[in-house]
Amino acid sequence: MTEDAFPRDPEAPEPARPPVAPAPAVPRTPAPSAPAAPKATRPPAYTPGSAQPRLNRPVHERYPQIRPTSGYGDPRITHTGPGPGAGTEQEPERSSKLTARLTLALTVVIGQLWGLTIVVDEWMAGNTGTAWWGAGFLCLSFLVMLGLWLIDPKDR
Repeated sequence: MTEDAFPRDPEAPEPARPPVAPAPAVPRTPAPSAPAAPKATRPPAYTPGSAQPRLNRPVHERYPQIRPTSGYGDPRITHTGPGPGAGTEQEPERSSKLTARLTLALTVVIGQLWGLTIVVDEWMAGNTGTAWWGAGFLCLSFLVMLGLWLIDPKDR
């Protein structure tokens, strides 16, 4: 693949090539003990604008299809988006009930993960009796959550 991913603009001027420095002459005197620091080259100062005059034109000349009234006065725009009150909760009681359920469910999930960690630790330590009691607790907490979910089926 010889083509560049970003082709060069044919109207752009040729890039400046860095000057080739002649090879340094080998000094005949003994070298100093500390090497000299190389000269730092500074990048050219930034100036806004482009080297291509066609890109320095005002926006309304570069993009004639964008009119000063584009957006609010454009007859092509018929729907301006959601009306007033969009995104607000219409039923705050339902929202608070769902938030409470979500909080309870997340608490149970975190508790089950913690309980599972304890059960696995006890099982690996050889305390199978404690591990079985912990597994029973995990199953019971799952059944409690399932029961709470079944209490109010109309809100799903």
